[in-house]
Amino acid sequence: MSVLKKLAGETASYGISTILGRSLNFLLVFIHTAAFMPTEMGINVKLYGYVAIANIIYTYGMETAFFRFAPEDKIKYYNIIQSAIIVSSIFFSGILIIFSSPIITYLGYAGKENFLIWLALIVAIDAITAIPFARLRLEKQTKRFVTAKIINILINVFLNIFFLLILKKIAEGDYLTPLQPLSQKLYNPNIGAGYIFLANLIANATFFYFLRPEFRDFKFQFDKAEFKKLWIYAYPIMIMVVASTYNLVFDRLLLEKFLPVGFYPNRTSQEALGIYGSVYKLSIFMSLATQAFRYAAEPFFLSKTGDKNSPETLAEVTKWFLITCIFIWLGVSLNLDWLKVLFLRQKIYWEAIMVVPVLLLANLFLGVYYNMSVWFKLNNKTYFGTLITFIGLGITVIANIILIPRIGYMGCAFAFLISCFSMTALCYLLGQRYYPVPYKIESAFGYIISAGVLIYFVTKIHFQSLWLSIPYHLILLILYTLGVVIIERKTIIPLKTREKYKILR
Repeated sequence: MSVLKKLAGETASYGISTILGRSLNFLLVFIHTAAFMPTEMGINVKLYGYVAIANIIYTYGMETAFFRFAPEDKIKYYNIIQSAIIVSSIFFSGILIIFSSPIITYLGYAGKENFLIWLALIVAIDAITAIPFARLRLEKQTKRFVTAKIINILINVFLNIFFLLILKKIAEGDYLTPLQPLSQKLYNPNIGAGYIFLANLIANATFFYFLRPEFRDFKFQFDKAEFKKLWIYAYPIMIMVVASTYNLVFDRLLLEKFLPVGFYPNRTSQEALGIYGSVYKLSIFMSLATQAFRYAAEPFFLSKTGDKNSPETLAEVTKWFLITCIFIWLGVSLNLDWLKVLFLRQKIYWEAIMVVPVLLLANLFLGVYYNMSVWFKLNNKTYFGTLITFIGLGITVIANIILIPRIGYMGCAFAFLISCFSMTALCYLLGQRYYPVPYKIESAFGYIISAGVLIYFVTKIHFQSLWLSIPYHLILLILYTLGVVIIERKTIIPLKTREKYKILR
């Protein structure tokens, strides 16, 4: 249990920063849906989809490679990997900036070259700071990691508020009309949603300040033989994560293309993309748990290659990770009636709210897949990850093409769910052959099915007042929690406590 407590403590440390940071970042949904209509948000959704893929290509699996080989010689591998990423990031972003005009025109946003330039710089900064942040994680410098991430998000949120809720609104004459002439000089309506990118760029630049010690400690170094070893280990991970990221964003890239004209009355495909992309962000709550766990678990498990107790530890950790995610799934799905009012500021966005429970479940399976995928990283069989992810990607593409013309937004959500479940199942089956782990499959499906049934029937009941729905849903959540406690009583409640008070026996 000491190992589990240690991992839980590290996950909690990253979790606090992740939840706080992403919660602050989630305020951007409130700001963006208040400031822009879906058509304007379409470009933001689409370009950030490509940014997610570019982030992986720019680091090409070297973050995981650093965790894998750093125990041999941390400084040497830090210098080699960081040197390679700095050079490649400058090269990639230079290409994007030089050819920004034809690229942005090809994407359908002619005249928005500055958007692509800002995004190229954002991705370069993300890549160049990725390994220094990985080093902080490896060295357990959680406080500095957390501080840098939270302040970055605070600055990003502040700039979004300043650009979109202050400058924009004053320039449009919504309030403080004496300041309107000044605001009109500072705010350019032609940039519009581009201020989201600009705020992100300015905020990301602060990373260099917080990572000063890591950059001072860095020395340019390149060793061809060592880099080849790193590349052989990392490139399957890069391919896997690129495919995985495509899997995450492909629904948004395909929705605009395959949604039939007039499927949603009085909605263009670009408006539909803006609506779905904004509502999709409500599923961010599930990724909080996944990201916090991965920050702590990846360096933890990869440093214990020879530990014979690792399979049992991984099984126990996965069980509690799953239970945590199920509570998130329930908590969000049962409270969508007020969450949509709070975060989606214009009713036009509410029409896609039904996709959220499906997307949350998909992300739950994706989180379990990430946990299970430790086996092929421990065994240096990362090519299995590539195979599994490409199968998942193929399922995503085919399912979206089939389902989007038939059920629109829900087609995107169900395609993602089918893909994530398939990847998890395949990872489990292969893992049991090469790295057997005693996962508690029966109880896992019991929790998922029972929570799914509860969500399905509860969402069919509509209350006229939030004062009735919120307590009702809270009581159901408490009852479900009590059921979990009864089932897991031997793990949750120490034996001595149970004997002393004769409870839950």
